[in-house]
Parts: sequence; structure tokens; C-alpha cells
Amino acid sequence: MKYRKLANTDLNVSLICLGTMNMGEQNSQTEGFEQMDFSLEKGVNFFDTAEVYAIPPREETYGKTEEIIGNWFKEKKNRDKIILATKCVGAGPSWIRGGSNQFSEENISQAIEGSLKRLKTEYIDLYQLHWPERNVNYFGTRDYNHNSKEDKWNSFESILKVLKKFISQGKIRHIGISNETPWGFSKYLEISERLNLPRIVSVQNPYNLLNRAYDIGMSEISCRENVGLLAYSPLAIGYLSGKYRDDKIPEKSRVGLYSKFWTRYKEPNARKATDEYFKVASDNDLTLTQMALAFVNSRPFTTSNIIGATTMEQLIENIGSVDIDLNPEIVEKINSIHANIPNPTP
Repeated sequence: MKYRKLANTDLNVSLICLGTMNMGEQNSQTEGFEQMDFSLEKGVNFFDTAEVYAIPPREETYGKTEEIIGNWFKEKKNRDKIILATKCVGAGPSWIRGGSNQFSEENISQAIEGSLKRLKTEYIDLYQLHWPERNVNYFGTRDYNHNSKEDKWNSFESILKVLKKFISQGKIRHIGISNETPWGFSKYLEISERLNLPRIVSVQNPYNLLNRAYDIGMSEISCRENVGLLAYSPLAIGYLSGKYRDDKIPEKSRVGLYSKFWTRYKEPNARKATDEYFKVASDNDLTLTQMALAFVNSRPFTTSNIIGATTMEQLIENIGSVDIDLNPEIVEKINSIHANIPNPTP
């Protein structure tokens, strides 16, 4: 396994992070335990979850993933071996604390205490804001549409002050943001420096061969401010494994089970780009999965690549991507495809 520093912290996190959103939905607790056991054995010391998991989000499975991880900690007695990340929802569904904006002191407090209880731990290493309360970065949209009459949201300053309280109490160690924009990213950094408030150490945004939007505005901030990307959906919900090519929908796959939840990946240009990436991988004796993950691993702003799997075979291949280095010719071909079909999956 390879390790990278989590921004300005003393934590070295594995380049591969185990994503857990399937646990409690597609994967049972037994299967989740097997995945966590294997990942730890292979040197993965970084797990990511969220209060809203399992996915797709449903009231019946809210918090289920955290409970499974907590049960694993209790049984294995190995909490100290894992750098644990979880998240508080932003503008949440009605069944999470009444819905609406969630970054008030009361809601963040309830969210943290709930996660600590379910995870059966006394502290969270990385606590992330899952989604901005602002009306931005919704799945399937590329552009920002300003609404001067949008609902009020909690200020960055007030959010950071609440999180500082929990850092002081030792309940969380570091903070991160997720699904953010360049403006939000910059404001968090500016306000934390100006007011001596906790500084974010990570950004968890989507990044894959079909969605490289992070390259446009976020990457420069990441590199210059030393706040790395925790890349999620590196295989574009499985489309970059190649299993959905030629309109195939494998039984029990995410798209097969939850087709309405992943519609943004079905755009014609996404299919075209996937086929072209598949050819590059095949011509170089790689699977599309290996090439797609190795590309994300190679980016200068990537701190960790969050992989998810429903089978052990998938997990083994995903973790193995750390041993693959793409030569300059492959990267050039990848960039050529991207130039012709940029970001087909918003």
C-alpha cells in the first residue's frame, strides 16, 4: 500500500480509502466485515462513511452503514488501526432532523453524537460536511444558477465555530468538506485563517475519467493550499469498470437495482467516452477498472481514492490499482479523449 499525508496533519492515509456506502443495502454486515478485514490486511487504514448511508438513501437504512462499522470495531477491537471519516448531511431529507439546513449548532451536535454512538467510538478522525446548504453542485447539473432569493444558510464562520467546539472536546480531530465549489472551498480557507478557526484538511468530490470537473477550479486551490482531494466515484458508479457497455445491466448491479438513481451516467457522450477509454486500456493489457483507478491515483492533488465494491473480486482489483503506473503514452491518450469529450457526466 502507498500512503499520503492528510494535508497539514500527522495522519498518513492509505492511497486507497474503503468506501462503505453499500454496507447495509447491497452488502450485508457479514460481507461488510469481510471487506473491512481484507482491506486492513492489505494496508488500507482509511475508511469513509456518512450518517446518511446506506445508499440509495432511505429512512429505513439511515445510519445503517455506521452501525456495521461500529459493530466491526467492537468485535475486532481495532479502532486504533483505522483513520475514520464520516459526514453530516447538508440540506437533508425530512427524515433527518426535520430536513432543511443541517449545519446549525443544534443539528451538527446531534449529528456528531449520533455518529459516535453508531460507530461505537469516542472520536472521529475526519468529520466532513457532506453537501453545501447552498443550492449548488446537484447531481446532473453543470452550471451554477444564481438565485438572489435563495433560502438562508448557516455562515461559514458559524459552522467552523461549532466544529471548533467539538475539536476542543476531542470528539473530532480534523474537518473536511464534500461536494463543494471553488468559491466555497476558498471561503472556508479564508475565514479559518482570518479568524483562527479550524482549517479544512480535505475535499471529497467526485473525480473520474467521465467527470474531471475538479481539474478546472478546485485543483489549483488543492495544490497551492495543500488540501487534497478524497476522490469519490472513481469508477463512475461502475460504468468505468466496463460492465455496462453495450447496454448490459448485470443482475444485482447498482444500475440494475436503482436505475432511477444513476441516470446522469447514461448520456450518449458518456457511453462514447467509456468505449474509447476501454480501447486504450485493452490496447495496453489493462482492464478499464485498473486504468481508471490508476489515473485517479496519479493526480497530484489526490490524497486518497475512495473505492467501493459489492464483491470481493471487485475489492481485490480496486485495491490492486496502487501497483499500476500509467506510462506517458497512456496518459496522453486519456487526455486526448478527454479533450474531445470533456466531462460528459456532471
